[in-house]
Amino acid sequence: MLNNSNFIDRIRLPFRKEKGLYSSLYHILGFYPRNIQLYKQALMHKSVKKRNEKGRPLNNERLEFLGDAVLDAVVGDIVFRHFEGKREGFLTNARSKLVQRETLGKLAKEMGITQMVTTSGQATSHNSYMGGNAFEALVGAIYLDRGYSACMKFMEKRILSQLINLDKMAYKEVNFKSKLLEWSQKNRVNLEFRQLEQSVDENNSPVFVFQMFLEGVEGCSGKGYSKKESQQIACKETLQRLRREPQFIDAIFAAKANRTKMEEEPVSVPDEIVEPVAGAQDVVGKAQEPVAERSTPTAKDNDEFSLDDITATPREKTREEIIAEAEEAAFAEG
Repeated sequence: MLNNSNFIDRIRLPFRKEKGLYSSLYHILGFYPRNIQLYKQALMHKSVKKRNEKGRPLNNERLEFLGDAVLDAVVGDIVFRHFEGKREGFLTNARSKLVQRETLGKLAKEMGITQMVTTSGQATSHNSYMGGNAFEALVGAIYLDRGYSACMKFMEKRILSQLINLDKMAYKEVNFKSKLLEWSQKNRVNLEFRQLEQSVDENNSPVFVFQMFLEGVEGCSGKGYSKKESQQIACKETLQRLRREPQFIDAIFAAKANRTKMEEEPVSVPDEIVEPVAGAQDVVGKAQEPVAERSTPTAKDNDEFSLDDITATPREKTREEIIAEAEEAAFAEG
């Protein structure tokens, strides 16, 4: 094991070169990084389009993936020990409030992480979305640099003891159904609740299972001791999918596009009734020409049902921005 003097010798040279970065990270993390490259990568947005010596993309996406998993485990551990005797549903709800992108985005902004993210200068991602990603990536960097215990200490000492009141956040009522309804109305997406099951448990208490459908696309299901509870759980899980799975959003808006197109499909009718008199074939042919033009969809007609138009998003915006805006709408304060 390295003693303090050996460790200081190892970081002295890079520290001199990047003193500002080391100092900023110490202020955020509460310790000096050992492998500074991990933290630099955690703060590198994919818009930079940098590659390593093997030609692979060098950004924070992989560290974000790792940090997301580590954060779930760490926060789950903290919540489990803090709320002794609480049921699984409460613990799951408390953890989700701490690790949701809105919370992480606010933490990133408050701690100065968002301002440290390196971008191409043209990145247009919403700050809370980009900052939340960077926060998760930093947790991934901490895990690789110093291990699980350091991640636990970071969350307990730097986050929960200074920035977040765990009890207040855990007991804060979040109406997931209202959030999902707001998002669906904003984007004109049809939403439906279907009751799949009603039964009783071993204590003869009623149990309900509801599933969400958005434009006929299966969302998540929820199981609870009341219809309200089961619908809330289904909505919460569906909101999680909306912010984590781009393909889920794509499927919903594709289904909406098909529905809207069918509803607005023009009906071909003759402009006028023509009597079958001499030379009528020429007249009928002329009357049918404009009808044929109207009944044939053009490229412009098809564009009316693109994802960009449906979400009222300018065409130049990227998929990431569309997902960020959907997430923002879903988790906006009511």
